[in-house]
Amino acid sequence: MPELLAVITARGGSRALPRKNVALLCGKPLIAWTIDAALQSRTVTRTVVTTDDDEIAMMAQRYGAEVPFKRPADLAGDTSPGIAVVRHAVQWFDEREHYRPDFVIHLQPTSPLRTAEDIDAAFGLLTERGADAVVSVTPAHHHPYWTRTVDEDGWLHDFLDQSTPILVRQHLPPVYAVNGAIYLASRDVVLTDGWFTSRTAAYVMPSDRSVDIDTAMDFAMAQLLLDVTKVK
Repeated sequence: MPELLAVITARGGSRALPRKNVALLCGKPLIAWTIDAALQSRTVTRTVVTTDDDEIAMMAQRYGAEVPFKRPADLAGDTSPGIAVVRHAVQWFDEREHYRPDFVIHLQPTSPLRTAEDIDAAFGLLTERGADAVVSVTPAHHHPYWTRTVDEDGWLHDFLDQSTPILVRQHLPPVYAVNGAIYLASRDVVLTDGWFTSRTAAYVMPSDRSVDIDTAMDFAMAQLLLDVTKVK
């Protein structure tokens, strides 16, 4: 069985929704939903949380994840790229434990409705397609064809070329938004290219499992969807 390392990234700082990673969502800390999904997966073989925050580290361990190191401060800022944080974790294991997983999956705690089944299906897609990477997407709520820019004088301009106007929604080509739930690749691809190459496959998720929590409204939406799921 191939080694699949799940890296859950959870820093302590959050401007839009302070302390969101430990906020209770349906009675359970936000980060615990992602830890549970990774631990319940049939393909993930090791689940690690990388954080700069002591409370998050303690919470992650309580729910069964490993927290073998503290994330450096220079990788815990608002603008720290997620791929850099994942690469740090991969390289830490290589240098400290000589542990080199075959594959790495980046799971953000801000996607609590992503399931173990999603993780396993994404891994199946990676191997079946022989892809470099798999990234989860969802049908875009707002089509970019109908978006506009606004100049400094307040005038509207086309964002995309509209030389051939499309006036009916049903005639628009389907477009997808990256939903932040799953980033998956081989260890070598993670260290060299990242998640996006010419052979990155799309794992399509429905909108009701694609909530990406950034604001209090996103949090409330996730709570509502989880409540509905429990009722079902």
